Amino acid sequence: MLEFVLFYKNPFLHASLSIFLALTLTFFRIPILLLYALQTYIHPDSQPQSNGLKAAIRRPGVDGYQPLSSKTSTELRKRSKTKDKVDFDESNAQIFRITLDQSHLQSRLYIDQYSVAFTVSFVALFSLLLHRFLDCSEDNGILANGVFVPILLSISSLYTWGMLLVKVTFERSASRRSEKQLSVVLGVLGVFLGLLFVPEVASLVLDFDFGVSVDGVWRVLLSVLMGSLACFLFIPAVRSARSFWLGTDQIRCNLSMITCGFYNRAILYVNQILLIFVAFLWITPLAEIFVNKNYSGTTSGVGNAERLAGNIGFLPSDFANFRRWCLLGSSLLQIVALRPNLQMYLNEALLSWYQRLHGSKVPDLDYSRAKMFLHNHYLCLVVLQFFGPPVLVLIFLGLSQIDGSSFGNFPLALPSSVFLKEAALFLAWWMTFLSAIYSSAILLLHRHCILYVS
Repeated sequence: MLEFVLFYKNPFLHASLSIFLALTLTFFRIPILLLYALQTYIHPDSQPQSNGLKAAIRRPGVDGYQPLSSKTSTELRKRSKTKDKVDFDESNAQIFRITLDQSHLQSRLYIDQYSVAFTVSFVALFSLLLHRFLDCSEDNGILANGVFVPILLSISSLYTWGMLLVKVTFERSASRRSEKQLSVVLGVLGVFLGLLFVPEVASLVLDFDFGVSVDGVWRVLLSVLMGSLACFLFIPAVRSARSFWLGTDQIRCNLSMITCGFYNRAILYVNQILLIFVAFLWITPLAEIFVNKNYSGTTSGVGNAERLAGNIGFLPSDFANFRRWCLLGSSLLQIVALRPNLQMYLNEALLSWYQRLHGSKVPDLDYSRAKMFLHNHYLCLVVLQFFGPPVLVLIFLGLSQIDGSSFGNFPLALPSSVFLKEAALFLAWWMTFLSAIYSSAILLLHRHCILYVS
């Protein structure tokens, strides 16, 4: 019995870690704690109901509700109104700030799907991490080395996120119709780009070596994955760009209750800069700048300038590791920036209320009231859109680090292991590249006042 356990210790360790993490994340409700204490807002409905009663809105300062207005409702009612002024009750323009807790979050749409996706993803990621530290001998077979566990968990996580991204992208009223239509157009362009240029033509511009010429089903599959990612990542990138624009106070509103603090603002800046930097690390002309091409040659008999040129940079193997570490760091930083991005998403409704309150003498707050409701209703949907891309990048990056013999031992008609590893790394880079291009384009449109946050 002991020999059996020692022989199959790797799958036992994978299974034990997966069960422990799943139970821990579920019991302590870690996915919900990640969203705990975010500040959201509600707008009182002052219109009377059909039975003559008003909607039950708790008073300011009770059970976490805090008014942002400096005047109390009693003081506002005491103001005298003249006949020259239009009748507008300022007490109906108040907005209430709520600190989200477990009771609030459990009522949000997609909260269960978010919890499941969070748990499955982190179990798969830690299983991939454990595989890096285990002794996986090729002679023991696919069952004994336990590599099938992280691979199956990763496939399960990819399937879960794929289904969720389809739902949240085309959810009614969660985003503008023009954004959904543009997402579909970009998805179709991504498919044709994959069919026409990947992998042969792309290898001339990008520093990827797929090892073999892929045709047939695998070429179509890779193209469909590229198109799907191009479709599903557009709306999250748009939301991320708006959060950056609002959180870093690019509109110069100087409202501390809307913009981020110093540390969160620094996270947003570094996140955007690192995202763009990593996206260009695999472009061949730029990648060659960082590589030392003369590390094995001699430089005798040449001048100082010639001796210096081509001798500064990483070794090719070190540069490959550096790029993977940068890709890992960028994805982790996107997860760190999740809470600032979500807070800025909720603050969009606050900005809308502020703009309409001060935009005219008789504010029409119906739009801001509806916007606040939708931002609260679709909070967990937006969490999935912010959380999904970096997690998928980490999973693809983890799959690209599994040794080739493990893929070769799988009882499937797979292409070469070099292609599978390079394809996984390519898809991780492709997601980062799309996020960088989309967000940069949206920020450029905001900078030129073609788009605006309202």
